[in-house]
Parts: sequence; C-alpha cells; structure tokens
Amino acid sequence: MKLRPAIVVLAAGPGRRFQGAMHKLEQALADTSVLGATLRSVIQTQLPLVVVTTPALAPLAARWVAARDIVELGAGEAARGVGWSIAAGVGARSDAPGWVVLPGDMPLVRPATMLAVAAALELHPVAYAQHRGRGGQPVGFAGELYSELISLDGDGGTRRLVARYPAFGVDVDDPGVLMGVDTEGELDAVRAAHAGAASAAPRAGTAP
Repeated sequence: MKLRPAIVVLAAGPGRRFQGAMHKLEQALADTSVLGATLRSVIQTQLPLVVVTTPALAPLAARWVAARDIVELGAGEAARGVGWSIAAGVGARSDAPGWVVLPGDMPLVRPATMLAVAAALELHPVAYAQHRGRGGQPVGFAGELYSELISLDGDGGTRRLVARYPAFGVDVDDPGVLMGVDTEGELDAVRAAHAGAASAAPRAGTAP
C-alpha cells in the first residue's frame, strides 16, 4: 500500500501571548477544546498523524488519538521552539513520504485543505495553504527534506526552508488557514467563525 504524508500537529508551545487561566489549547470550543477541534479535523483526513505536545497537555490529546500517536517533550525540549517540535514529529513518522505541519491552535482548517497540501507534495518540495493570496497554515514538506527537518532547532527554521526551496501555494477556499488562537481576541473570533460554520452546515435530511 502506498504510504501517505503524515500530519504533524504542534501542541507543545507555551502560548505566552494568551492570558487566560488555562492554556489556549484547553480553551472550550463548542463541544470540545481548541486542540480537540483541531484533532477532529485531522482525524477526518485519514492520514497518519502525530501530536507533539507536553506532559501537561498529553491527556487532552489522548482523548482523540492513541498513545502511540503522541510524542511528549520535556520542559527543556519544549522550550527549544517550533523547530525542535517539528523535528520530533518528523522523526516519529520517519517512514512517511512527506509531512504536513499544522499548529494545534488552528481548529478551523478543513480536512480538505490538509489533503490538498499533502497532495501537492507529490510535485513540490514545499507546499502551503493560501486563501485569497494570503499564505497560511498548514505547511507541507516532501520526504526529500527529511534530513533538514530532523535537524531543526529553535524558531524560524521552517521559514528558512520555505525560502530556500520552491514553495507552492495551494489555493483553498478556507479562511481557517489564516485563523489561529494566540490571544483572547483571536479565540473569540475563532469561536464566532466556528459557530457560523456550524449554523451554515446543512442538517441531516435537508438539501445542501
């Protein structure tokens, strides 16, 4: 069976800009949490996945995915930045032909968007979702970049990869690729957009 790209969900950041009592990924979003909503969409793609997180947030991830799909980083490792988290996730799925990296605080990204970025990796070393000309998340990397991905450390490493290799923007009709949760105001915006999408979805037994 042909191997498919894996989705690496980043859920180990401290979320310092968010001032709420709980971590931003634990914040409620409809019937679940921010991270739960993100993982629900990831699971719907049926692609392999791995969640890179911390011991404090691992139980939240475990409500959605098996223990084998969770990589826990210690406090020192998590503090080394996004690059270290990506390296850990890619290393945990080293047999994948590519990796689609999605921040755990982007619950509005649609499954079809992740699949479109994954498909683009068959032709491009780097691909990213874009909506109306604006680049967003997720960002995908083809298998040929494995050695560079597992060497990432700190922040900004992926930006250098995107600048070094031809990066292909995948046009999607998905504003969620631009909407993350870093602040309380952004959480309010995500909640409003999520509620609007839910109310617009056709109900069972009705015409779309």
